[in-house]
Amino acid sequence: MSNNLSSFDALVLGVYKDGSFSETATKKITEKIRQTIKQQLQCAGVKGKLGEVRVLYGIGSEEGLPSQIAVVGLGTKPENERDSLEKARVAAAVGVRTLRNQGAKNIAIDVMTNEHGASEGATLALFKPDRLKSAQNQIPSVKISPFGTLSPSDLTWETGLIYANAQNFARTLGNSPANHMTPTIFTENAKSVLKDLPNVEVIVRDRDWVEGKKMGSFLSVANGSDEPLKFLEIHYRGGKDGDKPLALVGKGITFDSGGISLKFPAGMSEMKIDMGGGAAVTAALYGIAKLELPINVVVTVPLCENLPSGHATKPGDVVVAMNGKSIEVDNTDAEGRLILADALYYTSSTFQPHSLIDLATLTGAIGVALGIGKYAGIYTNSDKLWEQLAEAGKIANDPLWRMPLDDFYLKSMTKSDVADYINSSGNKYGSSCKAAIFLKEFVYGLSDEGTIRYAHIDMACIMNASEDSYYNVKGATGRPARSIIEFARKLSRVR
Repeated sequence: MSNNLSSFDALVLGVYKDGSFSETATKKITEKIRQTIKQQLQCAGVKGKLGEVRVLYGIGSEEGLPSQIAVVGLGTKPENERDSLEKARVAAAVGVRTLRNQGAKNIAIDVMTNEHGASEGATLALFKPDRLKSAQNQIPSVKISPFGTLSPSDLTWETGLIYANAQNFARTLGNSPANHMTPTIFTENAKSVLKDLPNVEVIVRDRDWVEGKKMGSFLSVANGSDEPLKFLEIHYRGGKDGDKPLALVGKGITFDSGGISLKFPAGMSEMKIDMGGGAAVTAALYGIAKLELPINVVVTVPLCENLPSGHATKPGDVVVAMNGKSIEVDNTDAEGRLILADALYYTSSTFQPHSLIDLATLTGAIGVALGIGKYAGIYTNSDKLWEQLAEAGKIANDPLWRMPLDDFYLKSMTKSDVADYINSSGNKYGSSCKAAIFLKEFVYGLSDEGTIRYAHIDMACIMNASEDSYYNVKGATGRPARSIIEFARKLSRVR
């Protein structure tokens, strides 16, 4: 035991509500030490409920245990894989964050109920959003390592690190102030993180290319800003040549003022996270490539700012999208659907994917429907795609709630007197549903039976966390990157 733990200054251990220890702790720690820990917990009134934590000092030092031990409750024994993953995430997160606050720098983590969940929870909990602070004001970095192993599984300590690091990459992008995360800087970050991964190609398109593709809808939003637009295209070729890809499209508004239809000042600073969809799909691609999944994936992210200026689109202007359809811009603050319209058509018509999923911080209305912080809303034309995404969300504890993708909502989006579509219906009712059905109109191939499965995920209600909680960290969440990675992992096994 001393060979395993003597180099660490702290240890996280899990304990169940009935007082028993995790499998690793039972095997690796002597009965004498376990009994001492039990007695200490009983004296402190610890009940072992999930997330309950006590730090014990100097116990087992003669047998090589670190000087600080954070004992974290696991609740009752897990009932299934989802339960084991979440218990490990929560306990590891609480343990490492508590020990970091106590000054620990090198922490061993009991893998508890699930290796993947433990590494995932700890890595997510230790995320630091303070990279722009001076060194003396930054949270100290912490090194983590697993203590023990469990039975062989597809999900391991290493896969947990990959999933969590992917979400943390999306968090870093989303937390960056808009002047530190312009469209150009976003693409530079993507290239830097993805450059050494196998089978990955990163392509950055400029304004001339966008104009050549006649993406008038995208251009109408970008025109208001002096920051150059970018169109990010990423390919991962892990599958067979000729196999249709999975396509992921992310909204990439690096700052959204609302344009001429200006937002209220209160809370506008959060609109640096309006590229959360683009961040999530880019991060998901990172995770997919790190896992070396046998699947082909294409990611596209239209990137620009939405600002008012003498060049900005005005309410009432009419623009023409890449597919030739005209759109009256009734509300310049409904800009996400405008840039996605061209990205969706380009991606679906050019690459003809078997499945296309777009992620966007699209509407405040989804928060009215589902509340803030729990579910993202998903709209899809495929029951099977819904089932697969919902299951992935449950595994990642990053859940989705199905919403109606119904032509009923299209009527109000085609009421323009001067164009084929109008980008805002004029009333607030069902706004997220209307935005979803508007986007569906720009997906090429949906009219051909069995050609493409489409899903739109409105993630505006999960883009930001208001406080630290377990493995959630205040600020941009990076969700639902882990759900998309898990979906792709499962998909790669059945195709």
